Amino acid sequence: MKKFSIVIAGGGSTFTPGIVMMLLENQERLPIRKLKLYDNFAERQETVAEACKILLQERAPQIEFSYTTDPVDAFSDIDFCMAHIRPGLYAMRELDEKIPLKHGCVGQETCGAGGIAYGLRSIPAVIELIDYMEKYSPKAWMLNYSNPAAIVAEACRVLRPKAQVLNICDMPIDIENRFAEILGYKSRKQFDVMYYGLNHFGWWTEIKDTSTGENLMPRIRKHVKENGYLTPSGMNGVQHADDSWKDTFIKVRDVYALDPQTMPNTYLKYYLYPDYVVEHSNKDFTRANEVMAGREKKVFTECRRIIANGTAKDTSIQVEEHASYIVDLATAIAFNTKERMLLIVPNNGSIGNFDPTATVEIPCIVDNSGAKPMQIGNIPEFQKGMMNQQVSVEKLVVEAHIEGSYLKLWQALTLSATIPSAAVAKAILDDLIEANKDYWVTLN
Repeated sequence: MKKFSIVIAGGGSTFTPGIVMMLLENQERLPIRKLKLYDNFAERQETVAEACKILLQERAPQIEFSYTTDPVDAFSDIDFCMAHIRPGLYAMRELDEKIPLKHGCVGQETCGAGGIAYGLRSIPAVIELIDYMEKYSPKAWMLNYSNPAAIVAEACRVLRPKAQVLNICDMPIDIENRFAEILGYKSRKQFDVMYYGLNHFGWWTEIKDTSTGENLMPRIRKHVKENGYLTPSGMNGVQHADDSWKDTFIKVRDVYALDPQTMPNTYLKYYLYPDYVVEHSNKDFTRANEVMAGREKKVFTECRRIIANGTAKDTSIQVEEHASYIVDLATAIAFNTKERMLLIVPNNGSIGNFDPTATVEIPCIVDNSGAKPMQIGNIPEFQKGMMNQQVSVEKLVVEAHIEGSYLKLWQALTLSATIPSAAVAKAILDDLIEANKDYWVTLN
C-alpha cells in the first residue's frame, strides 16, 4: 500500500499532538512515510514538535519526522497539507471577543465582528499556504480546517478557484457524535444525514439508520426539546467540553424551537439570540481566556514534561478522535473511497433557490478528483433569508480584503445579525482596525 507524506500547517497548535496521535491510530487506513510540522512561530512549534518527536520515536519509528519554519522544506515532497492555523494566536482571539463585547455585541471566535476580524487575518495566511503547496508540491491536496472556515472558503473560491483545497469543519462531526450517543449508536457512521447551510450556520433535515433506513429524527427531537445537545455522559469529551460549551448545548433548545422540523448547528444561537449571548458573557474572561487557562496551559505543560522525561509512554495527551474525519477525507482522495462527508463548497445549484456562487456546507461524495456536491433542492424561506444575509457578510469581507475597502467592511459588519446598527458597526470596526494593524491589509 502506498505511504504518504503529510505536513501539518499550524505545528505549534495545542491540537497538533492529539492529531499526530490520531494519525498514528489510523495507519492501517492512511499509511504515513513522512510527517512534517510547519509554523512561523518557531519557539512555540519547537515545544510541541519535540514532544511529538519522542512520541513518534516510541510508537512509529518508521515514520520520518521533522519540523520547520522554512516553507520550502515544509511543502516539498508532500501529498497532503493539513492546515489548522491561527494568525495572531490567542492574544488576537481575546481581542476578537472583547472588542465587540465592549460595544454590547457578540464577541465570538467565528461569528459576528470577532469572526470577521479573524477572517481578515486568516485569508492572506491560508492563501500563502496554498501558494507554497502549489509551488513545491503541485499535485498535493490541502485539507483546510482553519477558522473562520466560511470566510476562508469564500476567499479560496474567489482568489484560488482552481486550487486543490477542501474546506471542512469539525463542529458537525461533534454534533453527529452527540446524536450517536443520544440514539445509543456506537458511531455517527451508522446513520446517514442530510444537512445544508453555511459553515457554523446550518441545519440537519434528515438522519436515517444506514442499515435499516429508519427515520431517527423523532427520537432526536424528543431529546433535544428537553435537553438540547447535552448527552447522557455530560461534558466528558475531549472536544467542546468546557463550561462555556454546556450553555451552548443547552441553548440549542431555543434555537430548535424556531424550526422543530430540523436540527440546528449550535452556532446559530449567536445570530438568533445575540442579546442573550451578550447578557451571559463575561466581558473580562471570555472563551479565549478559558482556553488559555485550560487547554493551552495543559497541553504545553504536558509537552514540556515529555521532553524533560524523554518519554511519552505515560502521556496524558489523548487521541483527537473527533479529528479522524481528516483521515476520512485524505483516505477518500488517496484511495478513491467515495466517502460521504460534509464539506464547504461552491453552491453551483446544489441548493436550487440560493446564490450559486455562495460557499455552502453540504454533503459531498469525495473521490480522487475531489468533492462532488449532492443535490439539496430548494430550502425554506426562513433558512434562505438567514443564509442570504450571512453569505453577503462573508462576500463583503472577502471583497473588503481584496479591494482594501473600509466601506465594504463597514457594510459587512452592519449586515451581521449580531450587530444592531451601522453606528455600532463603525465603532467596532475602528477599534478592530487599530487592534489588527499588523495583520490586515490597509483599508481606505
